[in-house]
Parts: sequence; structure tokens; C-alpha cells
Amino acid sequence: MIILASKHLAVYCNLLFCFLAGFVSAETVTVTVGTDAILKCSYDAKYYGRLSACWGKGTIPNSGCANEVLKTDGTSVISRLSERYLLMGNLGQGDVSLTIRHAEEQDSGVYGCRVEIPGWFNDQKHHVTLKVNAVPPNPLRIEAREVKERTVTIRWSHVFNGGRPITAYRVDIKNKQTPWETKKTTELHDPSLTHVTLVDLSPSKTYNLRVFAINSVGMSETSNVLTITAKEAAPEGPPLDMQLVALSSSSIKVTWKPPRTELRNGVLRGYNINYREYDPVAKQFKRWQYLTVAATREQETVTLVNLKPSTMYGVLIQAKTIAGVGPASNAPLCSTLDEIYATSATSATSTTSATPSTSATSTTSTTPSTSATSTTSTTPSTSATSTTSATPSPSTISITFYAATVWEQSTASISGVPPDPPVIELKKVDSNSFSLFWNISSEGDSPITGYFLEYKAVNASWDYTKNAVDFGAHETEATIIEMNPSTYNVRMFAKNSQATSAASNVLTITTGEAGHQKDILITSMMPYTASPLNSPSHHLIGIFVAVGLLVVTGAILTTWQLRRLKQKKGTLSIWLGNGEVRYTDCESLHEL
Repeated sequence: MIILASKHLAVYCNLLFCFLAGFVSAETVTVTVGTDAILKCSYDAKYYGRLSACWGKGTIPNSGCANEVLKTDGTSVISRLSERYLLMGNLGQGDVSLTIRHAEEQDSGVYGCRVEIPGWFNDQKHHVTLKVNAVPPNPLRIEAREVKERTVTIRWSHVFNGGRPITAYRVDIKNKQTPWETKKTTELHDPSLTHVTLVDLSPSKTYNLRVFAINSVGMSETSNVLTITAKEAAPEGPPLDMQLVALSSSSIKVTWKPPRTELRNGVLRGYNINYREYDPVAKQFKRWQYLTVAATREQETVTLVNLKPSTMYGVLIQAKTIAGVGPASNAPLCSTLDEIYATSATSATSTTSATPSTSATSTTSTTPSTSATSTTSTTPSTSATSTTSATPSPSTISITFYAATVWEQSTASISGVPPDPPVIELKKVDSNSFSLFWNISSEGDSPITGYFLEYKAVNASWDYTKNAVDFGAHETEATIIEMNPSTYNVRMFAKNSQATSAASNVLTITTGEAGHQKDILITSMMPYTASPLNSPSHHLIGIFVAVGLLVVTGAILTTWQLRRLKQKKGTLSIWLGNGEVRYTDCESLHEL
């Protein structure tokens, strides 16, 4: 009886606890960071009318709500912890579901809803477990800021990080005609980045670019894909297979092929043909003459006419794009054929004036004499503008040549004070990228209007027209991706409205495969002459001599000792076992 009574007592206690605590239900809601979380809770408003309710974070206590986040009187919200906590349901129908806007990971936990029903121990209680999971970042939106012959700068804005900090960005680039499997990938471990510059592009080539954001959860979906075409540049290769063939005493045929495809750097617009006469007596060339032809086919031909007979000519040909003229190809000197003279009889005395052919187009005016003789004037036309006037006495020839203009960097002094040279410092070097920052001590006579960064291969010469990246006046750092990792020199200039500064210090940076040692040198590019005493070759010679002497001395001593021991004991066996020297003989080897 006592045992039965104790069992009934336990059941009664459980029922009493449930009666006192009220009915409690529970569920689990899972959302991702940044989305809205809706925690359901409702009561029968038709039966009870409008009732007060509250939401708290944590289990529901005996009264009220623990860590209350929101409270309603059944008509409107009378208090809430944050604007993110809302009641979006119809309160008149008893819907007191809690909406948490833009849920964060720290919002995860147990929430309790308590509806205050009149009467003792009648409150309705409902528990909801909220799980807010972080996700990869949102996709980026990228755009091209500046496209040049060999560089492109792309930028993007910060996006939602998925609930976890962004730790890196991944940049993919490929040739437009190839699949993404052929891409070059660079990871940039700088979460503050909003732009990056890619260098060593090929002029006139079209590329696809995309960027991913990365956090501890994973990688975002791809950004929009940019299709960019690098600007054209002057050809880097000369025309090929150039040949000269003399056709007559006044003409030479020139044939050639275009430069190699990968060195054209754009659409070939034409060719500059430069030719000049060689004087074997003075052993020097005369003035250049010029001819321009359009690029039309893979085998080009042009005939130079109105040349001098039995004369040597030198010819240079340059291909050109819309961006400029490339290097010249040349061929051995070619001589026109000897002139063959024809004689003819005339019924009257005549005077013949023959102006030798030149490389310029000429216009000849002849003034006949007052005598009753006939005058015959023969003047061939040429390929550049010139004017030739012939009179009986005296004869005057005036020839004007139009030469190509060569632009060079101006060295004229400027009255304004330029900025001080920037000081650039290396921030980080990755497998095929590097980051740097710079500062400047004085802006000169006017505010800084921008910077430009020059880079080149370590053994090449500086060339602003090919390898330069421009930056705005307020930029003080940059990240550069090398398409062809190698060793580079980098320097920077500052500019204002008056002038451009002198060059900054020069950084020598080596990029390469991941895991390779990065060589980072900062130099002022001052000339250095190695001292003969410190020459590496002298050190090597000294080392080789010392090692050689030691080897010879050791060999002599060992031979002498072996002979001595053999004379004493007759035999000596030495072998190598387990990395140690072992021997068979009773003679001690200490003296060896």
C-alpha cells in the first residue's frame, strides 16, 4: 500500500507541476544570416479577445518573459529591445509571431512567447529554438576603372559578408576564346581591398575577368564577368622576310611579310618605307626619303621608282598600328641596273636637259631660250613632294622633304615647383601579386593631381609609354597582379598642375609560384662598382685553392700511414658498414 501510494503521489506531483507551469510547446526555426526570422506564436482571439503577450530570449520563467525583447498589450507594441523586433501578424486575430529582421549569428538561441490568459495558471507558453547559420558572402559587382595597353584596373564595392568577415578575394582572368579551365587565379588576402590592377596584359587581346569573395564559411558565387579588350600598342616585331630586287635602272621591287602575329599588338594599318641613296665614294648615306602604303595582305609588294641608275639604296620598313610604329626590318643594299642610252638623229639643233630621278615627286618648269632652237626637257616624277625649276642660265633646284616627327620626353624646365618624389614601401608579396603603399612630404606649388607607377623587367629599360599605371590624387596604396611572375623594378612619380616629381626610390620585387622565396630589395639605383677585393670570383678562387690544398695534404698523410701500417702488420682491411669505418687488424687506428 505504501509503494502504491508513493507511485500515485509522483503522478499527482507531475500533473500539479504541469498545471502550475501551464502548457508549453516547442519548435526549431533555422535561417541564414541576413534574412528575416519568423518565430510563430498565436492564441484564440475570438474566444479570449485581445490579450497581452511578451517575447523573451531564454526559457520562460514563472511570470513574465526572461530577457524581454518585445511586449504587446494586444492592440500594439508597447515596448521592444530593438527596431529589428517586430510583430508583423494580425494582432486582432491573435497572431503574436515575432519577426527578427536581418538575423545575425548572435540571435541564435531559445526564445519564449507568453500569452497572458486571465485566471490562475492559464498562461499559454511557447518555446522556439532559433538557429542562424552564416553563409558565404554575397556576389560582387565589378567594373573596369581603367583599361590601357598592358594594364587594367577593376574595382568593386563591399557586399554583405554572410555573417563572417571576408578574409580574401579571388581574381580569375582568361583569354576570351578559352574555357575557364585555362584561367589564371590570384588570391588576395586583404579584406579591405576595393580595387586591383592587373599588369602584363597583351595589347589588343580580349580577356574575361571575374572576382569571388571568401569568408570562413566558403566562397561567394561568381561576380559578373567583365569582358575587356586591352588597347592597341605599337608593334613589337619588325616585318619579316624583306627582299630587294632591282627591276631596272630606276626601280627596285621590295617584298615583305607582316610581323609575327603575337607581336603586332593590334590591327596593322600600314607600313612606313624609308629608303636612301648610298654614296660609295663618301662612304655615307644621303637623306632619307619616305613612302607609306596600306597593309592589305600577308605578302606585301611595292616598287620604288625614279631611282638613279647604278646606285646603291638602303631600305627600312616599319609596321604601324593606330597606336604607333614598330621596329624596322632591313635588308642588304640593293643597286639599280645600269642605264642603257639610246641615240636618235634630229633635223635641227636641240638641247636635252634630263633631271636625274630622285625619291621625291618633282614638277619641272622649262623656260625656252630666245634662240631659234628647240628645247626638250625630261623630268621623271618621284614619290614625295618636291619642286624643280629649270632655266637656261642659271639652273635652280629646290627640293622639300617631309620627315616623320619623333616625339621625345620634354626636358624643358618648368617654372612651377614639382612635388617631392614619393616614398614607396612594400606591404605584401604573394605568389603572383604584391601590395605597396606610398607617401609624399611636399606637394610643391599646387595640390597633387595624381600618381603614376612604372614597372619593368629587372634587365629592361624604363618605358613610360608601355608600362605605367595611373592612380588618383587621394590613393595611397595599390595591389598589383602580375600576369607573368618574374623579377620587376617598380618606381613612382607624383604630379601636380605645375610639374611631375622626380622618380621615387625603386623597389625590386620577385614574384613566383607559391612557396618560393620572395626577394624584396629596396634600392636607390645608385651606380655601384664592385671592389676587386670583394669580388665574388676572388672569394671562389680562394675557397677552391684552400679545399684543393686540404685534399692533397690528406691524401699524402693517408698514403703514408697506410704504408707504415702495412710494413708493421702486413695486412689492413678497412670497410664501411652502417655509416662507420670498420677495420680488421690488431693495430690501433688512432693515429689515422
